[in-house]
Amino acid sequence: MGERETVYEGLKRQGVSRRGFFQLSSLLAAFLSLPKSDGTRQLGLGEFKPKPSLVRQVRKALESKPRVPVIWLEFQDCAGCTESISRSLSPTLSNLVLNTLDIEYQETLMAAAGFQAEGAKQAAMEKYAGQYLLVVEGSVTTKDGGVYCTIGGKANDALLREAAAGAAAIVAVGNCAAFGGIPAAAPAPTEGVGVDQIITDKPVINLPGCPGIPEVYTNTVVHYLVFGALPELDELKRPKAFYGVAIHDRCLRRPFYDAGKFANVFDDEGYRKGYCLYKLGCKGPTTYNACASMRWMNGLSFPIQSGHPCLGCSQPNFWDGGGFYQGQSAPLDRPDALVIGAAAGAGLALGAAAAAANRVQKKRARSESEESGG
Repeated sequence: MGERETVYEGLKRQGVSRRGFFQLSSLLAAFLSLPKSDGTRQLGLGEFKPKPSLVRQVRKALESKPRVPVIWLEFQDCAGCTESISRSLSPTLSNLVLNTLDIEYQETLMAAAGFQAEGAKQAAMEKYAGQYLLVVEGSVTTKDGGVYCTIGGKANDALLREAAAGAAAIVAVGNCAAFGGIPAAAPAPTEGVGVDQIITDKPVINLPGCPGIPEVYTNTVVHYLVFGALPELDELKRPKAFYGVAIHDRCLRRPFYDAGKFANVFDDEGYRKGYCLYKLGCKGPTTYNACASMRWMNGLSFPIQSGHPCLGCSQPNFWDGGGFYQGQSAPLDRPDALVIGAAAGAGLALGAAAAAANRVQKKRARSESEESGG
C-alpha cells in the first residue's frame, strides 16, 4: 500500500502548483470543519475559517497517504448519483478520480466491460483486501434470491456480501442504497432494501438524497483519507456535518414561514412572491440535509429555491411518506412533528395578527388625515 502514489504526488503530476495544493487543502479543511448540528444559524461554507492546525493536518495527509482504492457497485438505480457526483465542484471528478481515489471498478466510468471488468474487480478485492472503500449505489433486491438485479450472472445481494467482506468501510450513496429508495416504495415488487439491512458486520455510512449532493460524497471520502475513520454519524448513519440540521432551518423562505406567509397553490400571488411552500407539501421541516447551504451546480440552486417543495429525499421511506403538493397537518417522520406543526399554526396566527394590526394602523392614519383636512 505504501508504494502507491500519494494524493499530492498525483496532483503534482497533473500540474497542480504548490500554491494550488495549499488552496485545495484549505478548502477541504473548511468542509471538514462544518458544524455538526447547530440549528440556530444559517450554514454556509464561506462562513467558516478552518483552524490552521486542521489545514496542516489535511495537507500532511494528502502529502503522505496513498490514494484510496475504491470499488463502486451499482444495483437497482438510475445512475443519478453517479451523474450528480460527476458534477462535483470540490474536489472535481477529474481530480477525485486521478489524484484522490484509485477507482478500480465503476460500471459507468470504466472503459472495460464484461469479463475484463469483472476480472479487474476481483483482482482489486484481492490486492487491496481490508483497505478499499466499497461504494454502493442503488438498492439491493432481496425477492426470489435477488434475481431481479444480477451482474455477470450473480445476484446483487451475493455481489454485495462478496465485496463487503474485504472492505474497510462501506459508503451507501443515494436514498436507494441508504434506505431502499423508490425501488422499496409500495408495492415494492423486488423488495429492495438499503445496504445496512444486508451488511451488519462492517461500518456503513449513509449519504442519502435523490440524487445525493456531490460534495457530500467527495468530502466524506476526503475525511476518511485524512483521519482514517468515518465522520461522526447520526442515528441514521449520516454524517452530522451535512445532515445535522433540517433544511427548514437554513431555507431562504424561512422568514415567510415565521411570518405566516405561505403559497396556497402553485402560481398564486404568494407563490410568485416566493412565500413558504409548506402548504404545498414541503418537507423541509422534517428533512435533514445540506441542500439549502451547499446546493447544486456550483452552489447555484436547490429545489425550494427554484420553486419546488422539498420531497424529503434524504429521509427513509420518502416516496411513501406522502405530502406531494398537499399541505400537511403536521410534518412526518419525526417525534417532534406536533411541536413543529404547532409552530406552523403559531406562524399563521402571528401573520394574521400582524396583518390585522397593520390594517388597524392604516385605518387610524386615514381617519386622522381626514380629520385634519389632509
